[in-house]
Amino acid sequence: MVNFFRCPIRLFGKDTEKIVVAPADGKIVVIEEADEHEYFHDRRLMISIFMSIVNVHANWYPVDGTIKKVAHHNGNFMKAWLPKASTENERSTVVIETPEGTEVLVRQIAGAVARRIVTYAEVGEECYIDEHMGFIKFGSRVDVYLPIGTEVCVNMGQLTTGNQTVIAKLK
Repeated sequence: MVNFFRCPIRLFGKDTEKIVVAPADGKIVVIEEADEHEYFHDRRLMISIFMSIVNVHANWYPVDGTIKKVAHHNGNFMKAWLPKASTENERSTVVIETPEGTEVLVRQIAGAVARRIVTYAEVGEECYIDEHMGFIKFGSRVDVYLPIGTEVCVNMGQLTTGNQTVIAKLK
């Protein structure tokens, strides 16, 4: 139980301009274009990371920027790898505008075992890649929505390390 709640401090240590880092430890389970209806109301590139029970469940900001939106939605607790989990499970949404003006949406999603999402973000605050964005207690999945045409730097099934693995490069 103590191992599950570990919250390591990790420093990216490289240039963060136009870089998107993995917000969570886990495995890439989705890389696809998807309709995003909560904020953008258009098609986006979605990259999803599934966290197993052995992963660190702390989450990091995937980009530097300013918090534009924070919202929590109550919902179901289906298995996190199901496509419907992104919109029907309990979830927390954070939208970040990068210094270059690109908006990135990050969604923390509870799963079948998860029952609590903690999000530290507050609208108007500046955020940085090396900072913790939140925590999913016994959590499950994090989706990142990026503009179409973003360069993907990971593959399906690839393992990620939060705040270390570069998952994409913005235009």
